[in-house]
Amino acid sequence: MDNDSLELSRRALLAGALAGAASLSAFPRAAFASETLTAAVLQFGTVHWLLDVITEHKLDEREGFALKLRMVATNSAGEVALLGQQADLIVADWFWVMRQRSLGGDFLFMPYSAAVGGVVIPKDSAIHSVGDLKGKRVGVAGGPLDKSWLLLRAYGVKEGVGDVGAVAQPVFGAPPLLNEQMLAGRVDALLNYWPFAVRLEAAGYKRLLTVAEMMRAFDIQSVLPLIGFVFPGSLAKERPRLIRGFANAMQNAQQILLTSDAEWERIKPLMKAGSDEEFRALRERYREGLLHTWSDRDREAAGKLFNVLAQLGGEEMTGPGVRFDPKAFWDGLVF
Repeated sequence: MDNDSLELSRRALLAGALAGAASLSAFPRAAFASETLTAAVLQFGTVHWLLDVITEHKLDEREGFALKLRMVATNSAGEVALLGQQADLIVADWFWVMRQRSLGGDFLFMPYSAAVGGVVIPKDSAIHSVGDLKGKRVGVAGGPLDKSWLLLRAYGVKEGVGDVGAVAQPVFGAPPLLNEQMLAGRVDALLNYWPFAVRLEAAGYKRLLTVAEMMRAFDIQSVLPLIGFVFPGSLAKERPRLIRGFANAMQNAQQILLTSDAEWERIKPLMKAGSDEEFRALRERYREGLLHTWSDRDREAAGKLFNVLAQLGGEEMTGPGVRFDPKAFWDGLVF
């Protein structure tokens, strides 16, 4: 299948998913037209692009609610806002949700993107495989318990290279700082989140290995979303039309971002792209990461991934006594 056919197939899948999701809008809207949903999000995060599309096109109003954005400086600040009932919804990974549920918290996870990062290297690098990372300085965003880092370590073991954390020299740091370290030649390879990896690729660097490829090594064929929207389970129970309305608005905004280059030009200032090439690369990688499936099969694959990462990260990563909980995933997202 050529690239044009693949693109048409991908767009058809998402269009069908959105058509199915539209059935969620069948509820009378007058009953909750005055409701407000407050989302605590990073001002410069990729989710801000999506939520801005919702508010700009009044997709929330079409679903009978008002989306209010509360900007926070860090992901931790968003978690505090949610736990303190100062926000209805944040973006977090489903591991965090499972840890909170094990502590008695009532939270649910709704995926919105399967865009994933990977390992980036200079275009003239002598590194050609994970085995070549031995003895090299490898930048790692997110810290020792980052999910992608644990997966890379597990991948190295599976490939017979050994634990990358032991055979290489990991350098932990914040994503933008590590990009600077890579540009300055202070690290040989960099495992970073997808927007930062894309910025390096636009500057001439290349991908060595993606998180999706690592997942496939463990027979996880779906590109699983690691982060998504998190909200109280009580909200879904007490105001199901509100959450379903948000899901509709979110998926309709994704359709706009999938099909409208003009919309990307409108949100370009939010993206902080350093060049037109970087802007285009961010746009296309975002589109590649749009979900077109979220089923029981995907949730089962999430359980497999949880077990792989828990083997390396242990309770320090999962939390004491935390087990995979399929009920952490909101069951209202239909594709």
